Amino acid sequence: MVLLASLLLLALAGIVAVVGLIVPAWRAAPAELVVAGGDPGRGKLIIRGSGCMACHVIPGIAGAQGLVGPPLDHFASRAYVGGVVPNRPQNLVAWILDPPAIDPMTAMPATGVSESEARDTAAYLYTLR
Repeated sequence: MVLLASLLLLALAGIVAVVGLIVPAWRAAPAELVVAGGDPGRGKLIIRGSGCMACHVIPGIAGAQGLVGPPLDHFASRAYVGGVVPNRPQNLVAWILDPPAIDPMTAMPATGVSESEARDTAAYLYTLR
């Protein structure tokens, strides 16, 4: 009986490990960093196609090795967006849309993405802890 219980626990642990491997790489953002309507999977695709990679190192994005802007690792843990506004979803979406509107001295240009794309991009950045 003890052997059977041990085997069942071992099998359950194996199932949990396999499920952990097939779940998307991103995890749910902390409640205060949830972007309404944002999809991290779409955000990752938008980042790949929008030019962010030219200026930033971005974890999870192959080829994102730019050195003009700051690396975006641990983004969800940062206190500020662009060094000027608190790191909150509405501020990040606004920053992604038009950084010079928030900080005229920033080197980051307006991105040309839509508001929906900015929400998706922000949702992906909040997976980076």
